Amino acid sequence: MKKTNPEKKSIQRKCVGCGKIFNRSELIKIVKNYSDCEIILMPSTKFFGRSAYLCYNKDCLKEALRKKRLNKALKREIPAELTEKLEKMVK
Repeated sequence: MKKTNPEKKSIQRKCVGCGKIFNRSELIKIVKNYSDCEIILMPSTKFFGRSAYLCYNKDCLKEALRKKRLNKALKREIPAELTEKLEKMVK
């Protein structure tokens, strides 16, 4: 029988912009879908593929785009529409 831990740790992820560790619920999730290589922001269900996390900080987004950290994390060029959506989410 499995024991349940009442003080279960929350899942933490690292922001690709600043490198700080946050709870997963405090970050923007960006996923490159495995089947069609489409990039999805904040998926509501589980998608299989590469993912990157970004905090809600405007400077962090600028740094991640300037140093192409999102491109490296997702192994794909980030479209301009996606960067516009990210800028709206961060503001």
